[in-house]
Amino acid sequence: MGKLVRDKIPEIIRADGKTPITRIMETDEYLQELDTKLNEEVQEYQADKSIEEMADVLEVLFAICEARGHSVEELMRVKETKADKRGGFKDRIYWEGNE
Repeated sequence: MGKLVRDKIPEIIRADGKTPITRIMETDEYLQELDTKLNEEVQEYQADKSIEEMADVLEVLFAICEARGHSVEELMRVKETKADKRGGFKDRIYWEGNE
């Protein structure tokens, strides 16, 4: 029944007059739940295609990055380095194989 939620969700539940039952996860469980949350958010984006769902995916990716000991800045540097070496996806190239 339980799941990883955003930091302010317990506060929002309390403001609604309810009492949330929460706990702080250990690192291994947190990493596992982040992976689960990423899958959930990607599925929601696939269904909705909204910018809000894109932001949710990005939020989870940033949390995974930090939980694994990296900074968001480092992630963005690696992204840029890969884009410099291999390009991005802006040109919409679809590879169909080789002759």
